[in-house]
Amino acid sequence: MTARILIVEDEEPLTMLLRYNLEAEGYEVETAARGDEADTRLKESTPDLVVLDWMLPGLSGIELCRRLRARPETKTLPIIMLTARGEESEKVRGLATGADDYIVKPFSVPELLARVRALLRRSNPERVAAVLTIGDIALDREKKRVSRAARTIELGPTEYRLLEFLMERPGRVFSRQQLLDGVWGSEIYIDERTVDVHVGRLRKALNRGNANDPIRTVRGSGYAFDDRFGKSS
Repeated sequence: MTARILIVEDEEPLTMLLRYNLEAEGYEVETAARGDEADTRLKESTPDLVVLDWMLPGLSGIELCRRLRARPETKTLPIIMLTARGEESEKVRGLATGADDYIVKPFSVPELLARVRALLRRSNPERVAAVLTIGDIALDREKKRVSRAARTIELGPTEYRLLEFLMERPGRVFSRQQLLDGVWGSEIYIDERTVDVHVGRLRKALNRGNANDPIRTVRGSGYAFDDRFGKSS
């Protein structure tokens, strides 16, 4: 099952950025721009995780967090608090109120995605596999190791993130820009041709001898992890 995430944020550009990146990760995303609207929605249906802004119209994020922790059905709901407040005392206040994690704006989108995965893994381990396995390729997220047919594959940090991103969504074709946003982060400005370089390095590390190439190039579109990889014809 796909994890469902509720974003409660009144800054529309940030909401759109978060929604785009979370949906690219394969999550089902809902949004609310007001704290009271989110409060009503959460009484009707409980998501798997909430990304909650501190300052909201209608009802503050800190008060909404308190209410969620007071209700039995949302007492253990994973909550990531977003805020422009960077002072240590405010961070302590947010965590003491019941937030599971705390991120200060502006923040790195890849870092937020990593924290979302970590929280979901703790609360719903079946939703985020610790080891991704497709065919004879295995990626261990906890040990940060990749192997193919029991052979250890040495990858750089970028190639590792690229492989993880593609293996999470086998068969889906990503443009170079989508890969830049998902792997490098949308706030990083680098040439799209950089993607080709790292895909080439990834292929070189994965493919030895006559081994089948799991990375599929779609001319004019981008790259995908072949969803037929490892399956008998």
